[in-house]
Amino acid sequence: MRTSDVTQRPAGALGSAGRERAGGARGARPSGRRPPLVLLVPAGVAAVFALLPLGYLAVRALERGPGYAWDIVAAERTLQLLGRSLGLTAVVVAACLVLGVSLAWLTVRTDLPGARVWSVLATLPLAVPSYVAAFVWLAAVPGIAGFTGAALALTLVCFPYVHLPVAAALRGIDPAQEEAARSLGHGPLRTFLRVTLPQLRPAAAGGGLLVALYVLSDFGAVSLLRYDTFTRAVHTSYSASFDRTPAAALSVVLVVMTVALVAAETRTRGRAGHARTGAGTARPAARLPLGRRWRAPALAWCATVTAAAVVFPLATLGYWLAVGTSATWDPGALARTAWATLGVAAAGAALTTLLALPVGVLAARHRGRGARLLEQAAYAGHALPGITVALSLVFFAVRYVYPLYQQLPLLLCAYAVLFLPLVVGATRAAVLQAPPVLEDVARSLGRSPLRVLREVTVPLAAPGVAAGAALTFVVCMKELPATLLLRPTGMDTLATRLWTETGAGSFAAAAPYAAALVLLAAVPSYLLGRHRT
Repeated sequence: MRTSDVTQRPAGALGSAGRERAGGARGARPSGRRPPLVLLVPAGVAAVFALLPLGYLAVRALERGPGYAWDIVAAERTLQLLGRSLGLTAVVVAACLVLGVSLAWLTVRTDLPGARVWSVLATLPLAVPSYVAAFVWLAAVPGIAGFTGAALALTLVCFPYVHLPVAAALRGIDPAQEEAARSLGHGPLRTFLRVTLPQLRPAAAGGGLLVALYVLSDFGAVSLLRYDTFTRAVHTSYSASFDRTPAAALSVVLVVMTVALVAAETRTRGRAGHARTGAGTARPAARLPLGRRWRAPALAWCATVTAAAVVFPLATLGYWLAVGTSATWDPGALARTAWATLGVAAAGAALTTLLALPVGVLAARHRGRGARLLEQAAYAGHALPGITVALSLVFFAVRYVYPLYQQLPLLLCAYAVLFLPLVVGATRAAVLQAPPVLEDVARSLGRSPLRVLREVTVPLAAPGVAAGAALTFVVCMKELPATLLLRPTGMDTLATRLWTETGAGSFAAAAPYAAALVLLAAVPSYLLGRHRT
């Protein structure tokens, strides 16, 4: 059964009960309906993958007794790290919400000159790893190290996580409600605050959650900029001692923070629906004229953000490329490393998307406790340092599946654990905007849950799923700590070679790998931004 078979069926085929559901659909199933096994079973598998690091942490954190672990958690140093991590996260999330929502609004809902170009440019910071952004700012402004530098670098690489879902939501919102508000005398600002912004809340909250988890788990930027957070403390503890208990106890605190953030984001969604279910054909909203008064400030704002997030890093890398010579790097090695990076990232994105799809559909269509727990479990590994996830997989591989040790599948599993939320959030948002009545009609026509998923739900959510997969592909290319530990013997990625050369102080030798990484990651980022314009 194709999606068009449902959308072309006359309204009378639904019956009065069907029309009532269509008029009052909220995007999620009533809590009394049980999720189908075709979703529960693969979602359970994804949850098991995501929870593997927690099993490792439980073993390591408690191996010397609960009292020893509690002393570490309750120490004054831990409380300081908690405050520093939460402070950095709050500032970066707030800044990303301002940048992401403002750029999405300007490029989607106004007559901004070159809106399509600005929208694409707003996605390109996804191609810049946080450690590259930290490096270029530190090289240009040495005094920026510390909280200010970390907040600036992380904001400039993370705001696309808010911009992309908010821009997609703005394109999917039915303009009829805004037009009704205008007809009642509300101005553009009041209409935005009272009508548009509430409908953007799930997309903005989901993007803000991804930013928060990214900041909590970031290692490269905070290390280079010498700002102590949980991730830096965990990495230092792992590197400085054979005793894994302190690092495991600190990682447990990160898990608790992750669960709290996911629970808070879930509550912000509310119970309001976001799917368009009325009669008629969907149409884009009319673009608001900026006029002479606001056109120049809007262009200046877009240009400033683009210059700081894209132009400046590329210019700095260009300088180091010019400083270097042909003797500082091997083009053949660069090509082999780039090819390996693309292959590993593509495989990691495919596995992550496969595991995340049922979780995202469950989160959108079912409000039961089980669905919420499965969704929250998918976020468990995203805020953990990559080294913690890597060591947990090494622990289980050595003990239970030794043939996988130092093999590619183990690295792909690490990517899936780390980046499941990217696809889960994108899938959930896309399914929420698809009218659930179409699935009801398919079920009423005798289609099995699997066929409904394959022929109705997935095609309707395909753009969102593809966006999540593209984001995952980009971040897999940039991932550093887990790749350093789990990559097969003899295999390098652009990120690991870049880190090795930078650690040795060979900035000219590191520049080609950094430039190649940014350029390769820019391709899916550009396509993603262009597709959504």
